[in-house]
Amino acid sequence: MIIYPDDRVLVAVMNNPADWQHVQDEGWYRIPVKHAPAQVPHIDWLAFFFTRAFGDDRWAVHYFARVTGHELVTRRDLLPQQPGHPRAGDWYYRLELGPLQHRLPPIVAGKWRRVTFIFTTGDRFEAAEELGDLLLDAGAGGAPFVTLKEEEPDSGYF
Repeated sequence: MIIYPDDRVLVAVMNNPADWQHVQDEGWYRIPVKHAPAQVPHIDWLAFFFTRAFGDDRWAVHYFARVTGHELVTRRDLLPQQPGHPRAGDWYYRLELGPLQHRLPPIVAGKWRRVTFIFTTGDRFEAAEELGDLLLDAGAGGAPFVTLKEEEPDSGYF
């Protein structure tokens, strides 16, 4: 698959191996609507920044996938085995994904380790060696979109 220079790429935190299983086995990823960047319904690619929960793969982007569609659903619909979850009624974007692509070499964190989302372009994603390379210059496109978050082993954030 080809990433075009002006494609919209969202790098999202992956801090939960169970969520990674959904990506790998079922081809979807979830983002709570109340925490989602405004660009989410309009992205072309989703990349995954692994946290310490992923051992030797931590602090890097190793995988990405084309976003083939999205829908708004409740957490209850996404995870019916958790009907009593405190956020069961909350709305989520369910992003449908194409096949996973392996990013070689991975994009490493460098000094960045508290990211939840970075919005970038295809050309920056293709050229990046570390997360800071993904940041867009402020200008006609606006300031870069980066959300920072304290790292927690399993925060239950999503």
